[in-house]
Amino acid sequence: MNGVMIHHIVTSDTENAVKISYDGRPDLPDPLCHGVIGRGGLVCMVGNGRTNHAGRGDGDVLRAVIDERPLPRGNERNTDGNARVYGFVCESLGDGVHPWPEEQLEAIEKAAAAICRTYGWHAGSVTGRLEWQPGKIDPKGFTMDSMRARIAGRLVAT
Repeated sequence: MNGVMIHHIVTSDTENAVKISYDGRPDLPDPLCHGVIGRGGLVCMVGNGRTNHAGRGDGDVLRAVIDERPLPRGNERNTDGNARVYGFVCESLGDGVHPWPEEQLEAIEKAAAAICRTYGWHAGSVTGRLEWQPGKIDPKGFTMDSMRARIAGRLVAT
């Protein structure tokens, strides 16, 4: 494994997000991520090993995640990320208008930091799907730079 990827899943119901992520969809077999992060901050683990969350993205972005350096703009779909990065989908309406509750942002921060701490990674090992795969918009409503700053702060905290 080489990093952590943050997504959103368009729903306003944590139970539904977990069900979809655990069961998969007709066009995409289960599980669809490693964990679902609800609006209230609940983190539900739904998958282990390879999950179908990242799809094909930019190998240059993956190399930057591995090297923990600034990410280039993802403009290719030449690398399968499903077996390379942990994936957390976050319950959201996905419109960038409805705010992300602080409890959910903190849970995203904690989940990503826990994985980074386990592997000895820094916040540069965390990416958003919008940075990985051209044409994707998620997570929408907060920036990955702001989330990486939160994760970095948590990783240096005692």
